[in-house]
Amino acid sequence: MDGKKVISIESLSYSGPVPERGLCTDCGISRSSDPKRCGRACQFIDPQYESLEQSIHGKARALEGDQLFFGVYRKMYRASMREPLVGAQWTGITTSIASQLLNNNLVDAVLTMAPDPDDRWRPMPVLITDPQELHQARGMRMGYAPLLALLDIAKERNYQRLGVIGIPCQVYALRALEKELDLKKLYVIGTPCSDNTSTKNFHEFLQLIDESPEKITYLEFRADYHVEVRYQDGKQRTIPFLMLPLSKLRPDFFPLTCRTCVDYTNALSDITVGYMGGSGEQWLIVRNQQGEELLNLLGNQIKLSEPESAGNRVGPVKGFMKNVELAAGGLPLRQMPNWLRPIVGWLMPKIGPRGLEFARARVEMKAIETVLHLRRELPKKMKNMVPNHVWQLVKPYGLVANTSEIKDEVKVQLKRNNKQSND
Repeated sequence: MDGKKVISIESLSYSGPVPERGLCTDCGISRSSDPKRCGRACQFIDPQYESLEQSIHGKARALEGDQLFFGVYRKMYRASMREPLVGAQWTGITTSIASQLLNNNLVDAVLTMAPDPDDRWRPMPVLITDPQELHQARGMRMGYAPLLALLDIAKERNYQRLGVIGIPCQVYALRALEKELDLKKLYVIGTPCSDNTSTKNFHEFLQLIDESPEKITYLEFRADYHVEVRYQDGKQRTIPFLMLPLSKLRPDFFPLTCRTCVDYTNALSDITVGYMGGSGEQWLIVRNQQGEELLNLLGNQIKLSEPESAGNRVGPVKGFMKNVELAAGGLPLRQMPNWLRPIVGWLMPKIGPRGLEFARARVEMKAIETVLHLRRELPKKMKNMVPNHVWQLVKPYGLVANTSEIKDEVKVQLKRNNKQSND
C-alpha cells in the first residue's frame, strides 16, 4: 500500500525559506505553501487563547482554581503504561495512543517528530502511516523543527484524518488554522514545553554535563528536581537541578521565544501528556471529549491514579522571580553559593513543591518570565502577546499590568475580576 511509509521533511520538498523573525520557533507554517498565514497562526504575534479554547473545548478556562494554571480540563491523572515500551522517554503513553489511532483506522497518518538520521537529538518532522514505524518517534528531541510544513504533504496525499503530536507553539498554530485545513478529523496529543533551544545549543549543554556527551542516549528533566541521564553501555546517573551548569551557558542559550511562552501546558491539545504533575510517573490532562476518547483507546494497558500535591510553591517562585530580575540573561540560580547547592538539591525533593504543586510553580515561573523578559526586551509587544490569564498568574507576586500593556477588552475583564475579588 502506497500510504504505508514514513514521510520525512528531509526527503520531500517544501516551499519557503528558514524564517528570519526574532520571535519564531519555526513551527513550519512560514515554510508552507502559504507562509502569510503566520500573521494569524503565530502565538507570538496575537494569541487568541480564550476564543480558541471556546472553539475547541466548548468553554474558555476559568480564571481560578487549577484551570487558571493548566487550562481547560475534564480530568487529570498520574499515569504509566503497565508494560513500558522499550526506548520510550517514560513508559510510552504518547506513542501507544498514536499507535491505537492507526491500528483502529481512526486516522490516515500521525504527524510527529523522529530523530534526524545524522543527529539523534535533532527533531525531524515525519508523517507516519504504519503503526509499526512509530517506534522511531520515541524519546526526547531538542530543538526547533518545522512540523507543520508537512501539512502540505498530508494534503497532497489526501490524508483527511490526522493525529498530531506537538509542543505548544506548534499546536497553537495548528489550532488557529484548523478550520482552514478542511480536515475530516483531527486528534491533537500535546506535550508540555518550557524551555526549548537549538540542537546546537543542546550539544553545548551535553558537553558541560559529561566528558563523553556522544555516549548519552537519554536525558530527562524529572519532577523530583533531578535530570536523569542514560548511556550507551546501560549506565545511568542523576543530576540535581541545582547542580546543573546553568551559569556557564550563554545568556541567549534559551531564545526569547521560549522565555516568553504563555502556554507551558499545551492548553489547546485534546490531551496533554507530560511529567510535571506526575510525581515520578506521567501526568495526563484530559481536556475534552476527544481527549477522553484518546485515553480510552489504551483500555487496561494504562495504570491511572489521582495526582499528588505537596509542599508550598510560593517561596521557590519568589526566589526564581528575584533571580530573573537580577540576572542579565534571565537564567536563574546564579546567585546561590556552590557549597549550598548540594544541600538545597537534597532538600527540594523532600520539602519543595511536588506533584501538582510543582506544576503550578513551573507555570507561575513561566508567566513571570514572560512579563519580565518582554518588559525588558520588547515592551511594545506586551499588549498583544500576554493573555489575561498570564496577568492573573503573576498578580500574587506583585506584577500588575500598566495601561499600555493590555488591550481595552482585557482592561474591562481585569476590572471585573478585581471587583469580584474585592466583593
